Amino acid sequence: MRRLGELEAEIMDRFWRWSRPATVREIVDDINLLREVAYTTVTTVTTILFHKGYLTRAREGRIWVYRAAATREAYAAALMADGLDASEDRPAALLAFVRELDAGELAALREALSSVDAPADGRR
Repeated sequence: MRRLGELEAEIMDRFWRWSRPATVREIVDDINLLREVAYTTVTTVTTILFHKGYLTRAREGRIWVYRAAATREAYAAALMADGLDASEDRPAALLAFVRELDAGELAALREALSSVDAPADGRR
């Protein structure tokens, strides 16, 4: 999974923060509170995000209403998995990642690991 471009990330951030369906008009209006962006540009990028699988959509009359296909956390997890896949030594890459964590993040990681059930084959 490749990292989102700047406008893609701005659009997805709204879907993730709002946790609800939205129209292109709502996205444009919200972005335009901070900077100018054309409706057609957001329409194009939103359609691209739909075709890439980041968004789902449904028709409401003549308008497409979009929704995030997955959570921000699922997106971040997929990026981390891709980062590990880029390494020839996944355990070494994991160790390097863990060494960058602060105490709070390490505690959260320990808690997450303790809550994961071992798969049936005994592997983690």
